[in-house]
Amino acid sequence: MSDHTEHLEELREIVAEVLELEPEEVADAGDFVDEYDADSLRAIEILARIEKKYKVDIPQSELNDMRSLKAVYTVVARYAGWRD
Repeated sequence: MSDHTEHLEELREIVAEVLELEPEEVADAGDFVDEYDADSLRAIEILARIEKKYKVDIPQSELNDMRSLKAVYTVVARYAGWRD
């Protein structure tokens, strides 16, 4: 499994847990707010868990861009220095 796939699946697990979904229910491009009824508190919880797991600091100003799993991956990759 590539690093990209591994990281994406780890992020899927985090998002699914916070949104109280099964991981397979979280589509890569599914909008957290429109499709999963996520609110700002859940978004902050997702961000906090990601920061703790990967030991990165991501400004809350990035939350507006973190509305899907793909978008979360893109933001986290930028701050964590992941390479595809």
